[in-house]
Amino acid sequence: MLFTSNLVAVALAAAGVGARSVDIARQATPTVYLAGDSTMAKGASPIDGWGQYLGKYLTVPVVNKAIGGRSARSFSNEGRFTEIEKLVAKGDIVVIEFGHNDGGSPNSASDNARSDCPGSGSETCVSGKTGETVYTFNYYIEKAAKSYIAKGASVIISSQTPNNLWEGGKYSDGASRFVDYAAKAAKNVGTGASFVDHFRAAAKLYLKLGNTKTNAIYPKDHTHTSPEGADLTAQAFAQAVSVDFNGTTPLKQYIKSPAPSVW
Repeated sequence: MLFTSNLVAVALAAAGVGARSVDIARQATPTVYLAGDSTMAKGASPIDGWGQYLGKYLTVPVVNKAIGGRSARSFSNEGRFTEIEKLVAKGDIVVIEFGHNDGGSPNSASDNARSDCPGSGSETCVSGKTGETVYTFNYYIEKAAKSYIAKGASVIISSQTPNNLWEGGKYSDGASRFVDYAAKAAKNVGTGASFVDHFRAAAKLYLKLGNTKTNAIYPKDHTHTSPEGADLTAQAFAQAVSVDFNGTTPLKQYIKSPAPSVW
């Protein structure tokens, strides 16, 4: 998509269009980049991630950079946030969503390289396995978000999707601490960042679906959904954006009409 945009810009420049107009042309069709874990990433049957379906509900292209098994820490340490930073251009939008793999403590000798340091501020830990300094969920998320905003992109920090809230046949919508951490991260970053409570939006979806239908979209475990479930989860996110569930985000103008209505 960036290659196509650059060709358009070059063509406009060759036609005598001014630099400002070329810059506007580049922004006319932003790209949405996704950073997350397996609940967002492309999956393998019988499961899939919601990031694979978001593009159905947008008027702009989506590049899904989510990778299974990652946390904010491991996504950062593997250079994946940096990879997206190299791709984003002015006007692009990056959606960041982690939490499923971020729990635990890195202090033990069996540190899994995913657990963030407990807390949501400037706390640090030392990995009991590698000796590396480990930072908090918020540190990794906020650092990445600021790097994208510095390039002229906008960032949506999204709370993690729920596990099966009907597991065991009784509805329970208790959220992990990373849902509140995501909201705090967006607030801390400030200008250029917004928050979408994907957890609460999907929770409303599951309540509407009920016990039987919700359990049907979890074919493997209580975390990963079927393709149908992933599509519904993408719709829940798009609906949250379209109705300003947590305030207006820059993605709202790119939601296809009619917007999804699943909760």
